[in-house]
Amino acid sequence: MNNLPLNILFFMKLFLLIIISLQLKKLLKKIFFLLLFFPLALIAQKKDTAPLDLEDYILVKTGDTLTINLDELTILPKHDFNSPTDARYYYWFKRKVFKAYPYAKTASQRLDSLNSRLKRIKTKRGKIKYTKRAQKYLEGEFTDQLKKMTRTEGRILIKLIYRQTGKTAFNNIKTLRSGWKAFWYNTTANLFKLSLKSEYHPESINEDYLIEDVLQRAFIDERLVDQKSKLFIDFPKIAAANKGKIDVEEYKLMFAKNKKKTSKKNNKR
Repeated sequence: MNNLPLNILFFMKLFLLIIISLQLKKLLKKIFFLLLFFPLALIAQKKDTAPLDLEDYILVKTGDTLTINLDELTILPKHDFNSPTDARYYYWFKRKVFKAYPYAKTASQRLDSLNSRLKRIKTKRGKIKYTKRAQKYLEGEFTDQLKKMTRTEGRILIKLIYRQTGKTAFNNIKTLRSGWKAFWYNTTANLFKLSLKSEYHPESINEDYLIEDVLQRAFIDERLVDQKSKLFIDFPKIAAANKGKIDVEEYKLMFAKNKKKTSKKNNKR
């Protein structure tokens, strides 16, 4: 190598320096990319954790909330009438329920209000005085309307009072003062000659089932405003077990008896 001319040696050294320089640039570039992306890779390799909530799968901007409230949908079975006559009797009964229900709602509201007020009155004398005043108000509000009710409507009303208050009319009277006792006996028992101890069991008593059927369908159709019952009634389950069958035989018999009585009276004349 020492025997080579100086100019050749010079160019060989220059060539080697150029090659080394290019390799160094490539190496530096590789090191640069490694230095740049390796920390990012470390950050990206953060350990995955299981989502704590279903909301972890939903992308929502901060401050943005999408909420959809759906009304509960109640589905009742289609009515199963034995005949068009039975359907006619059912709609006759439906009118009776529509007439009685608002009075039961109002009675429940008044009782709740009265009981709440009585709890705040400290003296026995004050409680008696307030009860008498409430009795007088209710007599003025209800008596004329109740006198116009039929026996069937009165019976429905007594059952609905149990539905809305959780107590029989009799027990409501016992809980309250003598003024209430006079009111209920005078305007209900004497007018309708019915039992004030009647309860409400739509799962086992046919008339109660018919009442609840009318109410639930009216609530769904928004023909009546639902006032939450004090009783737990799973009517969709009851109706499903009953398969929509409507039994109105007792009312057909009632009208048949009334017709016979009317016929006998006419024959005597």
